[in-house]
Amino acid sequence: MKFNSYIKSKQRTICALGSIGLAVALLSSCGIFYKYPTINDYTQFPYTAIHHGDSVYHFKPRGNNDISQLLVRGQGRDRDTVDLPLDTYLQSTRTAAFVVIRNDSVLFEKYYNGYNRNQLINVFSISKSVTSLLTGLAIEDGYIQSVTDPVTKYVPELLSGDAKFQRLTIEDLLNMRSGLKFNENYGSRFSKMAKLYYGKNQLGQIKKMKFAHEPGSVYEYQSVTTALLGIVLEKATGKELGKYLEEKIWIPLGMEHDATWSLDDEKHRSAKAYQGLNLTAIDLAKIGQLYLNKGKWNGKQIINPDWIKKSTTPNVNNEGYQYQWYSMDEWYYTKDGPYFPDSISAAKAMQQTKYDYYDIKKQRNGKWCVLAYTNAFYAMGYMKQVLYVDPDKKVVVVRIGEIGDVELGFIADELVNKL
Repeated sequence: MKFNSYIKSKQRTICALGSIGLAVALLSSCGIFYKYPTINDYTQFPYTAIHHGDSVYHFKPRGNNDISQLLVRGQGRDRDTVDLPLDTYLQSTRTAAFVVIRNDSVLFEKYYNGYNRNQLINVFSISKSVTSLLTGLAIEDGYIQSVTDPVTKYVPELLSGDAKFQRLTIEDLLNMRSGLKFNENYGSRFSKMAKLYYGKNQLGQIKKMKFAHEPGSVYEYQSVTTALLGIVLEKATGKELGKYLEEKIWIPLGMEHDATWSLDDEKHRSAKAYQGLNLTAIDLAKIGQLYLNKGKWNGKQIINPDWIKKSTTPNVNNEGYQYQWYSMDEWYYTKDGPYFPDSISAAKAMQQTKYDYYDIKKQRNGKWCVLAYTNAFYAMGYMKQVLYVDPDKKVVVVRIGEIGDVELGFIADELVNKL
């Protein structure tokens, strides 16, 4: 399955801010008028400052291998498929920053549309994946005993809400199986998503929510699920999410720039764990490199490699989503095409392939196809913020920007496969 198609199939679930069709959101209770969300939206919210340390780590400088002219597949003016040089392609889209790291070296780093390498940009739902990283660290530090703990152990305020909160575990939150009744689309200014994003007091909102499903039973991508996970972390650690990130990741990884994490308001100071991280592209690449190195950084184990493995091993029963990270997938083709007459022959064929994880699916035509998962994984945010990691090719790719006129599928299957 090509990455373009994969993004399209996930579009309704991965957007941290709901529907792309949103043009205006207004909450009279806030007294603020907000236009279409942008990567600079964070300037409208209070935040936690995340400071880098005195020691700064720099990736190795790029060599003589210039990939700016590497051809990638894009779309021409008539929407026909054409091959364009990478640099031309990026200039033609609303890309702000594009970084490629291979073997700990900068292979490509360039900024467009008036942005520069020192500029903070909101990465929207990539924040979810970083929240997962902090969850693993909180368990190592003993702030959280286990992912099987109920959330009410750390957020007792929920005991007065729906009884199902007492059966909701941290792992349910990590796997987007909260069961909460919540519509991710906030095309209406009165929707739950709009209220969560623009409103104040996240915990106060969540306490009033009901459940559509038993916790743990149904996978459904919801930003409110990660919002609650962030609250669990802040309650458990006794620290603002941004400050815990500063302590555990920002300083140890030698980030080059300060960052911020947006809050619900100044009074409650609860981090928007689902979309509020604002940072530079080069520092985001370091988080990808940390995962590529299985939790090790500059010779030191920052986080348990078992947590990295759990976060990046495809969860076939969860659409390849686990612990707030996506696994890359592709349709499996034989020389005769993608179809099998039955599930038994499909399973038999897959035993002879390189794939360890796959999902056999029956199609409308009565035949069977196989969705196979590769070793690559990624974090993704609204307007196609991407942190892509390919362990086999030792490559990390960061794309930050806004939605352009053409798809960005080359990030995986057009660019990385040519390096």
